[in-house]
Amino acid sequence: MSNSSFKQEEHKLLVIPGPIEVSDDVLLANAHPSMSHVSPAFAPVFGDCIRMTREVVFTKDAQPFLIAGSGTLGWDLVAANLVEQGEDVLVLNSGYFGDSFADCLEAYGAQVTQIGAPVGGAPTKEEITKSLRSKKFKLLTFTHVDTSTGVLSDAKMIAETVKEVSPDTLVVLDGVCSVASEEIQMDAWGIDVVIGASQKGLGVPPGLSVSLASQKALEVFKSRKTRVSAYYASWAKWLPVMKSYETPPATYFATPPVQLIYAFHASLSAITKASPSLPERFAAHKAASKKIKDTLEEWGLGFIPLSRDASANGMTAAKFPAGLKAPDLLPKLLAKGVVMAAGLHKEVKDMYFRIGHMGITVTDPTRGDVDTILKALKESLTEAGLEPPPSMAEAVLELKVVL
Repeated sequence: MSNSSFKQEEHKLLVIPGPIEVSDDVLLANAHPSMSHVSPAFAPVFGDCIRMTREVVFTKDAQPFLIAGSGTLGWDLVAANLVEQGEDVLVLNSGYFGDSFADCLEAYGAQVTQIGAPVGGAPTKEEITKSLRSKKFKLLTFTHVDTSTGVLSDAKMIAETVKEVSPDTLVVLDGVCSVASEEIQMDAWGIDVVIGASQKGLGVPPGLSVSLASQKALEVFKSRKTRVSAYYASWAKWLPVMKSYETPPATYFATPPVQLIYAFHASLSAITKASPSLPERFAAHKAASKKIKDTLEEWGLGFIPLSRDASANGMTAAKFPAGLKAPDLLPKLLAKGVVMAAGLHKEVKDMYFRIGHMGITVTDPTRGDVDTILKALKESLTEAGLEPPPSMAEAVLELKVVL
């Protein structure tokens, strides 16, 4: 079947903060016939994926690791390869995923110090500086977009602060919910590890862990005094494999998800080679995010992030109107063919719902996804008992996301 003739079957619009909608081209690529993972035909496809992954986060020489697994595998890769027993790690916690990353690091023997923040907030530059001056940390980790709160951490500020105060400390960005929907200047900002996954901004079905390590991080790895405390997650196993796909013949450690690599190649080609360009892509995410948040604000809804400036562009964590909870709203949306997510953060999980607006939902305006989101929300909120302001209908009709 040709690309032009394939159309995925009708389905409910998936606008949770991942997995997200995938394009017809990506879904078709995911149906590639079975083939050997070390064949001369497959190796260049994998090699292209490695090279294009670098482009997405603006790095010239970081080493990508494309490994079968969820985004969570990225935590294990960092903890197993860059931390030795008893070493200190600073975790900046802006929600559920900061807690989880800290838990993973401790499982590998790290001594974790956390800087927390009120729900909807993130650690400040002053707090980060004070902690970095208190002791020598091997790593600093932060969640770029915490999916549980919709908080966007200031990656550039964090990296600059580490460089000023503790330049030997490695900066680890958990970008599972930000890669390809938020700008990440890995080289320019001095990020040492970026963790990602296929199913969010990268627009591919779940199952591929996508991470990158700077040359500085790789040197730290190579200078370990003890053996890596993992097998499948060991860079010692994967580094030769990744290098071999860029300079075939390909070598083997564990079988990669061949079909997912083809799907990833299709998506990366669209992201890095086609329209919109990467800068236009980030602008489209900002425009869609602003339109959705502005409209919800007009309707009287609040948000979990304490500031719009610290709110993600690829998702929205919106508070329910007084008296409403998830069972009052989400089933009504589902009946209209729109899938949104309930709250996740344990302290406020019954107070809010989450909308994902990443990938083709915002970069392909011909789909009308953002209009569909707001129309379904308007109708569902009205059915649930919210008295809409007069401007609500006009806001939906006038919505246009301009690339």
